[in-house]
Amino acid sequence: MNWRARRKGAVVSWQKIDHHYGVGGVLASILHTLSGMGKDLNQLRPEDLAPVDEFHVRGREATVELADLASPKPGSRVLDIGCGLGGSVRYLAEERQCQATGLDLTREYVEAARALAERVGLSAKTQFIHGSALEIPFAGGSFDVVWTEHTQMNIVDKNTCHFEIARVLKPPGRFVFHDILQGEGGEPCYPLPWANERSISFLGTAESVQRFLREARFSILSWADKSLQSLEWFAAMTEKAGRSGPPPLGLHLLMGEKAKLKSQNLIRNLREKRILIIQAMAEKSPALVGG
Repeated sequence: MNWRARRKGAVVSWQKIDHHYGVGGVLASILHTLSGMGKDLNQLRPEDLAPVDEFHVRGREATVELADLASPKPGSRVLDIGCGLGGSVRYLAEERQCQATGLDLTREYVEAARALAERVGLSAKTQFIHGSALEIPFAGGSFDVVWTEHTQMNIVDKNTCHFEIARVLKPPGRFVFHDILQGEGGEPCYPLPWANERSISFLGTAESVQRFLREARFSILSWADKSLQSLEWFAAMTEKAGRSGPPPLGLHLLMGEKAKLKSQNLIRNLREKRILIIQAMAEKSPALVGG
């Protein structure tokens, strides 16, 4: 496939991914729900948004674990690729005192993330950019930490993605991620939170992701399988929703009308080892000075 065909294919994929996540009216839906819960929209706190603004398995618990793994110092520049509504970015800015930036391919999420940051008084400590992980719009060596949570499964060209991450990291910067990989149990069952069908689902195997990291001159410092904890968390959440119904504010607002089926399939895929959830940290080689 030539460069032009590859480029055209990438644009089509980006458009399909943006369409998948851009459900329309997500900010209005969140604010309407918060108002119905008795929250003062002019005095919101970051914790008010916690049930919905971290669109990944184990939510804030997983974010705290990843931050502990990365151990950014106060003032560190951190880039969250695939930031969604910006929950992790706001956590890093507020709780870890980082200069936190979010990058996402879905314009609706970026706009909502900015608005929510303003609502909780964090707009001065955060920034949100619309863009692609394959063409990160920052100069080389701009960040101390790059981070992804449930993002890489929508990226087909993982090799380019990892080289871009290495480029924008200062040596010896850290790349940490909490992401979904292909398991040994076969093709996942769809629909899932990140894809209604396989055309925008690009799960790498553990072996391929580790290879891409090494090709981008990363040293892998930590690699942990969080599939069991994730299965237990999602199963407990789904069971609770089955007893008392979904909470007013939750990830179902982002997953749309197929939210229940997507959750059921995620649990099935974890149980059948069709998918893995991996938490890892890699370090950019100091030899790559200048990106």
